Amino acid sequence: MSGKPLSVVVLLSGRGSNFKAILDAVQAGRIPARIAAVISNRGDAAGLDLAREAGIHTEVLDHKAFANRDDFDQALGNAIDRYDPGLVVLAGFMRILGAALVERFTGRIFNIHPSLLPKFRGLHTHRKAIEAGEAEHGASVHFVTAELDGGPVFLQARVPVLVDDDEDVLAARVLAQEHRIYPQAVNWFATGRLGLEGETPVMDGHPLSKPLLMNELTDADF
Repeated sequence: MSGKPLSVVVLLSGRGSNFKAILDAVQAGRIPARIAAVISNRGDAAGLDLAREAGIHTEVLDHKAFANRDDFDQALGNAIDRYDPGLVVLAGFMRILGAALVERFTGRIFNIHPSLLPKFRGLHTHRKAIEAGEAEHGASVHFVTAELDGGPVFLQARVPVLVDDDEDVLAARVLAQEHRIYPQAVNWFATGRLGLEGETPVMDGHPLSKPLLMNELTDADF
């Protein structure tokens, strides 16, 4: 690894709590990276205010201003490329990315999803977990592919589903773990420990046959 910090572009559509968790870790010196820009498809996204307060460049690309998804994806890809990022981080970005855009950033685009993938892709994951009678739920970080929530998963965190949980309570428990695992994932990538070879995540030079589990990692893993 060179001494140059990893350039990161964050895409978000809402409050940006995972972005803030990553930003806090960067500012504390725990991740050798700099957040070059935050891009949103919503001008009212609270995450943009967080970025501006931190002196980070922001851009808004309203998807409704484009005739179709391909045009939006092309504009979004061009906007990302202007910052020459080593990593693109989806932090609550509520737009499905087309195959051409994903291909443009293959191996250097992350997403976090609030379930233990491959379970419960898409929306309303906490409701689905409760309705399915799951004993465990959690969050997953994965490399993004054209398949929705279907890219290679390399890090997860598990939480219990308790008898009296409702969606909000379970969501808060999962979110606390998201704020742990997403900065860790970015740090591993920034330090050159994590990468993607073909469709297989590689950690410290070893292909991962299954996702790492945050709950089982030791101090030596960080």
